[in-house]
Order: sequence, then structure tokens, then C-alpha cells
Amino acid sequence: MNDTVLQYVLAAVVVLPLLGAAAALLPPPPGLKGKNPDQAVLRHGVTVTGLVLVLSIVLAAGFDHGHPATMQASTDISWIPALGIRIHLGIDGISLPLLVLTALLTFLCALYSYFKMPAGPSPKAFVALLLLLETGTLATFAVLDLVLFFLAFETVLIPMYFLIARWGGENREKSALRFILYTLLGSVIMLLGLLLIGLKAGTFDMVTLATDKGSPLSHSTQLIAVLAIGLGLAVKAPMWPLHSWLPDAHTAAPTVGSVLLAGVLLKMGTYGFVRILLPAAPEGMQTFAPYLAALAVVGIVYGSLACLALARRGAGGDLKRLIAYSSVGHMGFVLLGIATLTPTGVNGALFANIAHGLITGLLFFLVGALKDRYGSTDLDSLAGQTGAALYGKAPRMGGLLAFAAVASLGLPGLAGFWGEMLAMFGSFKPAPGLDRGAYLVFTAVAAFGTLLTAAYLLVVVRRVCMGERDTVQAAPALADVRGYEFAAWTPLVVLTVLAGLWPAALLGLTDPAVRTLLGGS
Repeated sequence: MNDTVLQYVLAAVVVLPLLGAAAALLPPPPGLKGKNPDQAVLRHGVTVTGLVLVLSIVLAAGFDHGHPATMQASTDISWIPALGIRIHLGIDGISLPLLVLTALLTFLCALYSYFKMPAGPSPKAFVALLLLLETGTLATFAVLDLVLFFLAFETVLIPMYFLIARWGGENREKSALRFILYTLLGSVIMLLGLLLIGLKAGTFDMVTLATDKGSPLSHSTQLIAVLAIGLGLAVKAPMWPLHSWLPDAHTAAPTVGSVLLAGVLLKMGTYGFVRILLPAAPEGMQTFAPYLAALAVVGIVYGSLACLALARRGAGGDLKRLIAYSSVGHMGFVLLGIATLTPTGVNGALFANIAHGLITGLLFFLVGALKDRYGSTDLDSLAGQTGAALYGKAPRMGGLLAFAAVASLGLPGLAGFWGEMLAMFGSFKPAPGLDRGAYLVFTAVAAFGTLLTAAYLLVVVRRVCMGERDTVQAAPALADVRGYEFAAWTPLVVLTVLAGLWPAALLGLTDPAVRTLLGGS
């Protein structure tokens, strides 16, 4: 497809949700109100996000797959000439999968909300915030200017704050406040690092910075930039010990908020490491990589141990909180892959990003459905109340939960396997200049983490899907998977299987782009 056409398509993908958010606040045109204005605005959300998804698929179909390391669909317009800030958009093999994932998950969330709107204020505000959130996330993966990246990165904070604080569950306001305070503090520090790079290098353009490979920046400048920007990105990732906002935010958020928080927002932090720090400050990353790897493997083990504690019988653990802690462990593998500074490890990190978005998005959808049916996600209550549990009362839902769990634990043949394996392969043989002995230890700890992951997920499947044998009792009637749930969840199941069976489809996009960013190694 002509690059000029793709240029307009990419611009439409980024701008359309913003226009849709503004339109959602307006009165619906005559004849489009449906049964009531609330239904009309929810239909508007499905329509806009569906159109964005179609355009993102057109973008993927027209993308030159023979040259994924080349920036395509580029728009480069001067915005603030005095500061050298430009409206620069473009995609390559690294950003394209994240762009499509964002469009897909947002559409599925809008579709799910059309049939199961979370309790709270006006749907108008809900749809507008959902579309504003989509604009910010899509722009984060599409912009190629450091200042625009920061603005897009920050755009998502306000809509996610209100989605949690107004449509969330118990302790929603406290959890939303904690989320925004953590991320805002990290963002302030990150802004200082971005400005340092831009002013010292004489450009805010990411493509130019990647081409220069850090040559305009002194070693000390790179160290300060990596520390400042890395802290801001690590909060969003989330990296241990900067993760403590995440379990509360997930537990309080509505179902679609949790899906987007895990499936998209966490990826913004790790994407920043790959897109900005690896190419623009390679010496700084070389210095801090072992520390990043160490914190990553601590997060892997910590997240798994926290999940095991929550899954234990009698612990009063919350299933939604457990999946939130599992994200700390899974994102630890992403950070470990990045910290290897090798094509193998970074490709594994990018693959794990996509796999986590698909699988954990499905898990949060399923947990939301369980809460709708039982009014609780307490593990002890679910296991005790259900007796024969989901396998007996709702076999399709039980099967989907078991499928998502084994995909999350990294079963070979499903998407969760490849990213974690490649991250550990990269850690087994890190980039030259890194202490291989230390990385062998990190590899061993990460491998132990995979065992812990399997342990807690199998415990969850046994308890929720099979129930507690000594507490079997008459269970209330339980509706199995409904039509709209089937429509929202099926794409995630299919893509999880396809990515597991055909990893080359994704790795073929990311590998050339990663090698270019790392200096053509």
C-alpha cells in the first residue's frame, strides 16, 4: 500500500478516538438514540473503537513486512520550531503489534461494556474517558518525538484515574489516588531525563537519537538520563519495588479498567525502555542493566510468592488481586529480557508484552464475569460456594479459566511460553560487557519463578474450577458464557493459540527492528 495512504491511516488511528471522545459528550443526533440516550452513547463507543480497530488492521495489512526495521506511515510536521519539537508519527515492527493490541482490547472492552456497563455515573463520561484513554495509548506507540511521547504517556493518567475512582469497586477512590500519585511522581522524574537527552543531543527526534546511538551524549549524561527516565518507566512497567500501586488499582478498577490497565498501560513503560533508552543511551543502559535484571528477577519471585500466599486455602485471597500480582511476575520477564541487551532477550520481552496483554486481558474478563455472577472474587468463597465449581456449573467458563491459567503459566504451544523462554535464553548469554556469572544466577532465579507461577495457577484452577472437596454444598444456579462474553473473549483465545503455534509471525516483525535499535548486532 502507498506510504502516503498509510500516513493518513495512522494519523486517523491516533486522532479518531479523541474526536470520538468529544462527540460522546454531545447529545445524540435524532434517530440514533435507540431505546435511550445511554444505549446510544455506548453504541457510539463500540462504533468508534471498532473503526479504529479496522484502520489498525488496514495499517498492519499495508505495512511493508519485508522492511520492518524501517519507519513507515511517517508524518513529520514542525510544531514548536523554537524548541525543535515536531509532530512526528511512524510505526515499525516494534510498535505495530502494540498498536493493534491496543485497538483490539479497547474495542473488546467497549463491546463488553455495551452489554455490561459497570455501575457508576453517566455512560457519556465513561465512553469519553475510554476513548481518551485509547488516544493516549495509541499515541504513545506511534509518536517519535520525546516531548510528544511524554504528553501521550501522561494523557492516559486522568481517564484511568476517573475510570477507577468513579466506576470501580471497594476503596476505589483511595486506589485511584495512589495510582495517579505514583505515576505522576515517576513522570516528573522521567520528564527531566527526556529534556536532558533532547537538550544535550540537540534533538527530541527518536529516529535521529536511535541513529546516533548515544554519540552526542557523554557517559555521565547517559547515566543520569537512564536513571531518571528508567525510574518513570519502571513505575508504569511495574518493576519491583515500585509496583505497590498496581494490586490496589486492579482490585478496585471495573473489569474493563483492569483489562486495559494490564493489557495496554503496563506495556507503555517497557516500550519506553526499548524505544528510547536502548538506542539513545546505550552506555547508560550497559551500566544499569545488571541492576535492572536483578530487580526484574526479584519481581518474578516476589509476584509468584504473593500469588501463592493469596491462593492458599483460608487466606481470604482475592482472585482479582492475585492476577494483579501475577502481572508483577510476568512483567519481570519482560524487564529481564530488556536487561540482557541482546536481540534474543529484547525480542522475548516484546513477545511477552503481547502475550501478557492477550492472556491477562482474558483473565480479567473472566474474573469480572465471576464477580458479576457471585458478587465476590474471594477465593475461599468461590471454592466453598461452588462445590463441583465451574466445571460442573459453568463448564465453558471453567474451561476458559483453565485455558487462560495454563497459557499464563507458559504452557508450550501457547503465547505465554515464547516470551519467557526467549528472555531466559537472552539472560543465559547476555550482551558482551555484562557479567555472565551474574546473569546465569538471574536465569536460574527466573526459571525457579516459572515453577512458582505454575504452582499458584494450578492451585487457582483446582480451587475455582473443581471446588473444595470437603465443603461441597448446593451451589446457586450459574449462567455459563453469554453471547456478548463469547464475542469479547474469543479473539483473545484465538490469538493466544496462534501466537503460541506461529511465533514467527510476531518475531519476524520485531527482530529486524530490534537488531537495528541495538546497532545491527
